[in-house]
Amino acid sequence: MAKPYSNEFRQKVMQAIELDGLNKSEASQLFDISRNTINLWFQRKAETGDIQPKPRQASQQNSKISDWDKFRVFVKAHGDKTQAQMAQLWEVPISQRTICRALQKIRNSRKKKHTDIANVLKPNEQLS
Repeated sequence: MAKPYSNEFRQKVMQAIELDGLNKSEASQLFDISRNTINLWFQRKAETGDIQPKPRQASQQNSKISDWDKFRVFVKAHGDKTQAQMAQLWEVPISQRTICRALQKIRNSRKKKHTDIANVLKPNEQLS
């Protein structure tokens, strides 16, 4: 969702139309906004008496994983499995994508650890 225009900007546009005599089409071109936006501001002012933006509602995502400590223990125990297998083993039915997002949320990397450089060197190429 796009960020709403500031209240100061809204006041400036409304003042240009109401006090300065600009019509809505000219104001929309001058301020580089949609004419429909100006119409909606006038409609809101008629209904509520103010042109403040509506308060944004927080996302209502119901996470299927609510106990993050329990999930961390689960990941330590089943970290060698694929995300699809982990999804099947979780206590409630969830998708592989939910496991993926949860792993990202706890900052768990699925990358393998790099081998030590000493293991890569041949016996006669020891570090000095």
